Amino acid sequence: MNFIKLKSGTSVEGDEITAYRSEPKAATYTYLMAGTHGDEVEGVYLLKQLFEWLQEVDSSPCSFVVIPILNVDGYRAGNRVNAHGVDLNRNYASSCWTSEVREPKYHPGSAPLSEPENIFLDKLFQKYPPHLIISFHSWKPFVNYNGNCEAAARFIAQYNSYDVMGDIEGHPTPGSLGEYGPQKYNSPVLTFECPLLSDEVTLKDIWAENEKAFKELLKSDHVAPPQ
Repeated sequence: MNFIKLKSGTSVEGDEITAYRSEPKAATYTYLMAGTHGDEVEGVYLLKQLFEWLQEVDSSPCSFVVIPILNVDGYRAGNRVNAHGVDLNRNYASSCWTSEVREPKYHPGSAPLSEPENIFLDKLFQKYPPHLIISFHSWKPFVNYNGNCEAAARFIAQYNSYDVMGDIEGHPTPGSLGEYGPQKYNSPVLTFECPLLSDEVTLKDIWAENEKAFKELLKSDHVAPPQ
């Protein structure tokens, strides 16, 4: 597949946020994004491998927008939050957004979509509407779905045996992309949580464990635009 570089975004500290769109132009897109939390290198690595592979395949049932690292300042510094100290995944304009700071690492910002990284992402959503958003994170191995993408989540789990869940019990996420995507854009959100690096688990191990799952998913009708 051929990808073109889109107009970049700019982070709090003025760094470039890159994004790419597959050709030809389509009515809606599957989004692949990572690095919402700058300290989650596992998801960034997994998306890097997938993006390289996508550029080698001939076709897919859908068109893609790829954002390799959204929180470029946090990634450079190894921090979860952006340079304003905001958790980008608590900063979306969902119906449940709250200004309450439950913990510093979950700081939601001064207002919904207050952060330049999320403003850039939302402008992409407006110009290139999503029909499915796949966001790569790192925590513990499971697949979280919001909106109508449970089948895609279970498809992945057939290959890696990760847990599949909708709401995460005991872990509220007000202002998250998982809330915002279905509410604002009628786009389901699949949040893929990679296992964390350890003495026993390397980045290559994580890729090997999930390579087939995602290659098969991105070739399947689970990512195709709704009819």
